[in-house]
Amino acid sequence: MSQTDMTIFENLESEVRSYVRSFPTVFTKAKGYKMWDEQGTEYVDFFSGAGALNYGHNDPMMKAKLVDYILSDGITHSLDMATAPKAEFLTTFNEVILKPRNLNYKIMFPGPTGTNTVESALKLARKVTGRTDILSFTNGFHGMTIGALSVTGNAFKRKGAGIPLQNVVTMPYDSFVNDNLDTLEYLERFLEDGGSGVDIPAAMILETVQGEGGINAASFEWLQRIEQICKRWDILLIVDDVQAGVGRTGTFFSFEKSGIKPDIVCMSKSIGGYGLPLAITLIRPELDIFEPGEHNGTFRGNNHAFVTATAALSYWEDPKFEKNIEEKSVKIFNFLEGIVAKYPELQGEAKGRGFMVGIETKIEGLASSIAAEAFERGLIMETSGPKDEVFKLFPPLIIDDEGLEKGFKIIEDSVRAVLGARELVIS
Repeated sequence: MSQTDMTIFENLESEVRSYVRSFPTVFTKAKGYKMWDEQGTEYVDFFSGAGALNYGHNDPMMKAKLVDYILSDGITHSLDMATAPKAEFLTTFNEVILKPRNLNYKIMFPGPTGTNTVESALKLARKVTGRTDILSFTNGFHGMTIGALSVTGNAFKRKGAGIPLQNVVTMPYDSFVNDNLDTLEYLERFLEDGGSGVDIPAAMILETVQGEGGINAASFEWLQRIEQICKRWDILLIVDDVQAGVGRTGTFFSFEKSGIKPDIVCMSKSIGGYGLPLAITLIRPELDIFEPGEHNGTFRGNNHAFVTATAALSYWEDPKFEKNIEEKSVKIFNFLEGIVAKYPELQGEAKGRGFMVGIETKIEGLASSIAAEAFERGLIMETSGPKDEVFKLFPPLIIDDEGLEKGFKIIEDSVRAVLGARELVIS
């Protein structure tokens, strides 16, 4: 079998390409937590499609349902017309996810990506409240279209807009300055004081664990106080669960253990189950005031994704699934804390929650070097944070102990190798 020439991507694909630079090989096959390239090299996947493959690659149960549906000539594209797969998804999501958690939301289908669900949430918040501004938080990431980008903190990505990004006020996230500064006392002072220059916003938008922003996990107390502030000032609370949701932080919704109930929830990535594009916006029923067609999208009726998304929800019918995530989460975090303690030269700190974790290092370029070394050794792992200062672990939720241990060994070997090489250079 002939090998694909990697120069094809250099010559014909836009310079904007990103992950292919970090993982420079041609992948041909994937199953569970493993991927293979053209040379037959096996990789352990601690990336999971940036959180779009929480159930791993090519889940056999979802694949069987999808293949059967395709072979039966089922509807593929339907805009927002009624179809059986959409009805089944709506019913199953309500019965399996919302009702057991005592949540009552209407389900909106915007375009099929994370930035689409955020755009619809911002638009609705402004329509409901009649206010213009949105309050976002430092290091938040919410998408790459103009509205979602305006509430994103990353300076590099914001600059790409090419225009001023307006009608947003940014406030410090939990522990942004240090653990001693009460960021919410600071925020509330701005809302209380008519001389602060900050108008009462339509909504606050946040991630309970910031993915691209550096695996920063807000405390449950901080989230609870955010909800109280929003209620006090009649501000809508939007939780962006595009990356942190669908079990990534240990529970289906990332905010469950905090006890808060957001007004609007944004979901995409793994909600489709199989990696197929799908996004939903969950809305408190009394806020659902869009006129028919006021927000739409050509591919909001992706029936193949409805089929796999419904199949994926069957995992959540068994309490053992969530318990297994919780047990493995402890194992993953213990491993990270062990690495930090064993290699003080890292100047590291274990961060995150559940299967959304990583190690932040204060040494410039070190996290990227470790991720690159890990790839050479057969592990796919990315970095995050404004300076790529965190190497992050995003294994699929279905990974077994053998897969975790294999990944752990590669990470530790990579840390040791990179630190050793640095020591040689310094000496």
